[in-house]
Amino acid sequence: MKPIYILDACALIAYFNDEKGADVVFDCMQGLSDGSVLLFMHKINLLEVYYGFYKESGKAQADKMYIDVITSGIYIIDNISDAVLTTAGRLKSLYKVSLGDAILLAQAYASGAAVLTCDHHEFDPVSINETIIFKWIR
Repeated sequence: MKPIYILDACALIAYFNDEKGADVVFDCMQGLSDGSVLLFMHKINLLEVYYGFYKESGKAQADKMYIDVITSGIYIIDNISDAVLTTAGRLKSLYKVSLGDAILLAQAYASGAAVLTCDHHEFDPVSINETIIFKWIR
């Protein structure tokens, strides 16, 4: 069975900015191209990336990044099921994570995908106490 990952905003930002860990995301993107990997991202997390690009580099760069993502083959999840909603609420309450992170984590639960991230600060407590799988890029 091919690996399934759900992208955290920080992983996509690392990829686009060629930061430490970008090579791990690049390998996953290559796997997406050859069909050996499935990549998902929730639209809320894509919003976080868009916001960051817009704030730092302006509308043109944010729009370019957005087009690159939506044409890359990454499956963009644009709904929130009842199960994701209630799980995200529980996780946000327990771990004091952002709304975007709570949705990411709940979507990982629902889909069985591993979270592709570098955000140890937010997710280390979750990784100890929950059954969510993490693939750390750094």
